[in-house]
Amino acid sequence: MSTQIISIIGLVLIVLIATVRSVNMGAIAFLGTFLLGIFVFNESEDDLFSGFPGDLFVVLVGVTLLFAIAKANGTVDWLIHMGVRAVKGRIALIPWVMFLVTALLTTVGAVVPGAVAIMAPVGMTFAVRHRINPMLMGLLIINGGSAGGFSPIGVFGVITNGVVERSNLPGNPVLLWASSFLFNALLSVVVFVMFGGRELLSRRVEEPGAAGSEPDPEREPDGSGGSTGAAIATRTTTVTEVTTLNAQRIVTLTGLLVLVAGALAFDIDVGLLALSIATVICVLFPQDTKAGVAQVAWPTVLLICGVVTYVALLERVGTIDMLGDSVADIGIPLLAAFVICLIGGAVSAFASTTGILGALIPLAVPFLLAGEVGAVGLIIALAISSSVVDSSPFSTSGALTVASSPEDVRDRVFRGLMIWGLSMIIVAPVLAWTIFVAPGWL
Repeated sequence: MSTQIISIIGLVLIVLIATVRSVNMGAIAFLGTFLLGIFVFNESEDDLFSGFPGDLFVVLVGVTLLFAIAKANGTVDWLIHMGVRAVKGRIALIPWVMFLVTALLTTVGAVVPGAVAIMAPVGMTFAVRHRINPMLMGLLIINGGSAGGFSPIGVFGVITNGVVERSNLPGNPVLLWASSFLFNALLSVVVFVMFGGRELLSRRVEEPGAAGSEPDPEREPDGSGGSTGAAIATRTTTVTEVTTLNAQRIVTLTGLLVLVAGALAFDIDVGLLALSIATVICVLFPQDTKAGVAQVAWPTVLLICGVVTYVALLERVGTIDMLGDSVADIGIPLLAAFVICLIGGAVSAFASTTGILGALIPLAVPFLLAGEVGAVGLIIALAISSSVVDSSPFSTSGALTVASSPEDVRDRVFRGLMIWGLSMIIVAPVLAWTIFVAPGWL
């Protein structure tokens, strides 16, 4: 049996065991990486650790630590209050504001995971506070990142257009960006309808005390006599506290601004910068930030890092290349184009979209140069297929969204994003191929 088949069987077993036994999938993936890597593929320990996503680990830890501190000291509550005031209390507009802001960040050059890392913690806190389905909020943020990411100066766009140019293929950077933006916007409309957006249209947060006017389940009276007055008094005090700025909130807010500026203007690693800012706040306010480390989404960190480490093993033993070579042997160009889109979606759901874009476009070069399939159309379809699946919790953007979710809904968000993200492995390639490749108009 070939090593590629063994590695695929291992992946199936990892998912099966983790599901049946309710064990953290990341832990099972680390076990599979160790057993197969050492005893089957004869890899060294250094080889195994080379696949560990150290950058993703730091991003997950740094961002969740920083926003855990920001939430604990009231900075996130202050931001929520300001955001609700900006949309004049129209709750249905809040997810769309998050979509547009995330799209703007990636359009001007922010890496997609970096933009999601900045927006997801605030957006998911909005969702819980105002009873917005966290799946709706999370998917609009992720889709916003993908919508802007293929701009001519966006990271995805620069990579894709660069590969196209080096391969001497015809390209259309503006059409690539516009197509991706429109596809993600329309997909977000579907998300809005599916995950409770219509119910939000009639709801508003009324001033005064916008951030606290919505009923808060944690402070609602329990039905026993005399509790209503105490609940209202508690809520009023809390709103007053979180809608004003004290020294600690000013420092935290400044840190968040530094995070945005550093990631966008100076291309500083989001994880390292977030962890550094969180550490500075801990040093300045040690008594108030002790619990922050415990609030890091450690189970999510274990899950994502374990799965990505196993996927790196798949890449090293040639499983991904085997799939690519199989496409080259298909004699029907339209079918080959569809299969490439499927591979792009399937692999990107568990790995780096950036790497997939750089690897799969060259696979399509031979029959694209033959002119039997429109190059521009296939490139757009492949870009969409490989980026829409970033909603998978095993991809960086999805992982950040899960990690940014409050603990009481984190498992629900993980399951929801897993179902949605894995379904996009099929749905996105089918739609993208049907629209951009099959008609032959590009």
